[in-house]
Amino acid sequence: MIALSLAEVAAATGGALAGADPATRVTGPVEFDSRRVEPGGLFVAFRGERVDGHDFAAGAVAAGAVAVLGTRPLPGLPVVRVADPLAALADLARAVLDRAGELTVVGVTGSSGKTTTKDLLAQVTARLGPTVAPAGSFNNELGHPYTVLRVDRQTRFLVLELGARGPGHIAYLCRVAPPRIGVVLNVGVAHLGEFGSVDAIAAAKAELVAALPPDGLAVLNADDPRVAAMANRTRARVVSYGESAAAQLRAVDVTLDGRGRPGYTLLTPEGAVPVRLPLTGAHQVGNTLAVAAVARELGMALPAVAAALAELRPVSPRRMDVWDRPDGVTVIDDSYNANPASAEAALRALAALGRGRRTVAVLGYLAELGDHERAGHEQVGGLAARLGVDRLVVVGEVAAPIHHGARGQEQWGGESVLVADQDAAVALLRAELRTGDVVLVKGSRYRTWEVADWLRDPSAVELGRDGATG
Repeated sequence: MIALSLAEVAAATGGALAGADPATRVTGPVEFDSRRVEPGGLFVAFRGERVDGHDFAAGAVAAGAVAVLGTRPLPGLPVVRVADPLAALADLARAVLDRAGELTVVGVTGSSGKTTTKDLLAQVTARLGPTVAPAGSFNNELGHPYTVLRVDRQTRFLVLELGARGPGHIAYLCRVAPPRIGVVLNVGVAHLGEFGSVDAIAAAKAELVAALPPDGLAVLNADDPRVAAMANRTRARVVSYGESAAAQLRAVDVTLDGRGRPGYTLLTPEGAVPVRLPLTGAHQVGNTLAVAAVARELGMALPAVAAALAELRPVSPRRMDVWDRPDGVTVIDDSYNANPASAEAALRALAALGRGRRTVAVLGYLAELGDHERAGHEQVGGLAARLGVDRLVVVGEVAAPIHHGARGQEQWGGESVLVADQDAAVALLRAELRTGDVVLVKGSRYRTWEVADWLRDPSAVELGRDGATG
């Protein structure tokens, strides 16, 4: 973080100092977990339903925090008192960003793929200068300012993922950290239950490009009509990418190798270059085209772009993490989260990687689909069957429409089984897996990842107590 005095912190947040020296400087990180406080840092005390951060303030100060950002006085402790710590955190982040100097903020949003694309993009910008990006999917009103506050005076690129649970959320995040470059990947039915319609989701995603300045850049997916239409929502220049002939940055001659890793020729106004990706899944073509568009904007030459793409690697856990077990079983752990679009991408990756081998898909519940819940699950099951997945293991009664969707495909030669929970899925895999199998694990944060953990190391995962890991 860029160092600020407590007086400056109070001014930025509209807070009042209590028991604190205004000249004391915050030189360490801003943390809301007292266990992560470092000397010179600032501790933010949030009051939750079960835990009140103020109760941990003394420990945070003992660990080196120079003050507490909280809502009430704490006798004997230095406090910056504010009405709302979350809003204060956003105000503080904006104050730090305003002091950062020569810094390019890049925002990424979309219904699926934004965490992976953010990770890939941060790897490329790191070749051009010091880069800050959030870990995992820390993309909300807390994670956004928390990430911004990691910026220092040496930072040249801030790559942020913008999520939304409703209208106005992305616009708010853009006020906290105004982007100069905005990337919109796609519009799907993820969070349909919260937005009500796909058009409402598109309008929310468009808030990113609407926030861009006239000298900014909107990077839009030409293969998604709702995203392409966002060109009318921005004052910034627009660069389109995709596999369609309308794209300014285009992938042609797409191929997949025996591990499901794509290669393609990247066509740009400056020329063409071959690209070979070390990532699994045809969907990575679109993700890396978006990355290439940003890299090109930042001045990276085309050969350097191709070289950077060839050295990308997965960063955030449980997202298309592919490994081989000692017994010859290949595992695709994509279990962090799921919606119909990301499940489709994962199933297609399974089919490509598993060509000539037996394929097994362990699929859990897809959350936040609203009225589209049953149809969305059935769509995923039907696709699994049409792709020729040999064995479908559907976990939990709430995911049963996946099972029914697959079984409704009359020409399918595979088999689907509905199991009660993770324990039952593991028991089935333990009994049935054989050398050469390829297993995909995918679900929406309903502990489906326990199956992936068991596949990685059966001895380290204890199941059997209400489906919880030990």
